[in-house]
Amino acid sequence: MRRARVSVLTFTLCAVMKAIGGLGEVDLGVQMHCEMMKIGGFGFDLGIGNGLVQMYVRCGRLGCARKVFDEMPERDVVAVTVLVMEFAKRGEMGFAREVFDGVLEGNKDVVVWSAMVTGYVRNARPGEALEVFRRMMESGVGVDEVALVGAVSACAQLGGRKYAGWVRDVAEQSGVGVESNVVVGSAFVDMYLKCGMLEDACEIFQCMIKRNVYSYSSMILGFATHGRANEALELFNEMCKTNVKPNAVTFIGVLTACGHARMVEQGRRFFSMMREDYGVEPSADHYTCMVDLLGRAGCLEEAMHLAETMTVKPHAGVWGALLGACRIYKNPEIAEIAATHLFSLEPNSIANYILLANIHGSAGRWADASRVRNLMRTRGLKKNHPGCSWIEGRGGTIHEFYSGDTRHPNWKEINDTLQHDLLLRFKLHGYEPILDSVPYDVNDDEKKRILMFHSEKLALVFAFLSPDDGASAIRIMKNIRICEDCHWFMCVASKVIGRQIVIRDNMRFHHFHDGKCSCGNFW
Repeated sequence: MRRARVSVLTFTLCAVMKAIGGLGEVDLGVQMHCEMMKIGGFGFDLGIGNGLVQMYVRCGRLGCARKVFDEMPERDVVAVTVLVMEFAKRGEMGFAREVFDGVLEGNKDVVVWSAMVTGYVRNARPGEALEVFRRMMESGVGVDEVALVGAVSACAQLGGRKYAGWVRDVAEQSGVGVESNVVVGSAFVDMYLKCGMLEDACEIFQCMIKRNVYSYSSMILGFATHGRANEALELFNEMCKTNVKPNAVTFIGVLTACGHARMVEQGRRFFSMMREDYGVEPSADHYTCMVDLLGRAGCLEEAMHLAETMTVKPHAGVWGALLGACRIYKNPEIAEIAATHLFSLEPNSIANYILLANIHGSAGRWADASRVRNLMRTRGLKKNHPGCSWIEGRGGTIHEFYSGDTRHPNWKEINDTLQHDLLLRFKLHGYEPILDSVPYDVNDDEKKRILMFHSEKLALVFAFLSPDDGASAIRIMKNIRICEDCHWFMCVASKVIGRQIVIRDNMRFHHFHDGKCSCGNFW
């Protein structure tokens, strides 16, 4: 075309750049960019600028794309959306926000707003996702399915009930019905389940006109993680009578339900069924469920054999499930085998060392417990993530608590109530601190002090001091696994204060009621 001296049109160049981006040929792209500069006349063309940005992004040269964007005298939402999505994909939300905020509010369309909301969700920053979603609603551009599902996912991450209600109102007002839209309906089911609102999830699920594998799988897994195994299996049987085919996630929910109810034979049958009847090859996650199921039932030898002979490479979840079972059944020999694998797969995870040391201690093997704790010290291991719990207060305000943190504005009242009221009442009903929950080599008094200010205990006292209606459940979210001492503390608390306590840790939901937990003290 150039040799024939035919004039090059913007349309032609955009088509060539799109082809180069599709091939990922960055060197060819740079050549093309240089050729355009030689030809001249395209420097201020919006279409060419957008094409270059998209080409460089597709070729993996985000820095070049950003440089082109910064030099564009005129910009529109096409280039902004491309950059926001790519920065979000790479976890660089600061750059994404910088590009996003560089566009006047009135010039942003629903696509770029949605890209920013979903970017924050992708990077587990739900508060900022909801803040952008709120601004999107105020801007008047409307809401699409993508933004709405992003906001719903943000609520699920945050676990906030009031935010969940607000987003549902937005969905209904915008005409995106949870009953008729299977994608949005499934997202709401998942959100309510992760907010600990099982009955609301059931209500949405039942009113959905059409259900797909995601809605069924979410509901089955939700029943399982909330300790409602029978309902999970009943729903799976109902699903099998429809034309919706179970997938890998569905079977994780089914096997999880079997594990929580210790239905060993049913679990074995479902594990075989997934491959033979539905062509779903078991992954390491499915084997984790089976090891957990066998371990919960006390079949530790069989669980260990399965872990050692599984058809895929076991990950830390498999050996972690076995180690957790060894804690319940006080089996230090198999615990040592599981922990050895975990030390190799997760060398910096202090939780595995703590658990192994406690298993040895429970079996009276104090020398071995001391050996493991010395190994922790030698390797300089510390908690990777500080314990954090959060609870939703009045007006949807999220209150965060960190273990041992005294910075909350209500700290004095929380501390006084905990030390001089609740703790005394709980001890009258059998509560004594489980000192093995503290991994540090300190005296018993210091261990009691550390345990007393674990984040979920502070969150519980805050909720106790500012109840919503006296009869509602106290709902607490937590970023790591609840320790044995806090689990026992919550059991006693639910009986003494007469309120249900729902805690979502990083593994499952715990529903504490009248001194008992839905997990059956196995988590």
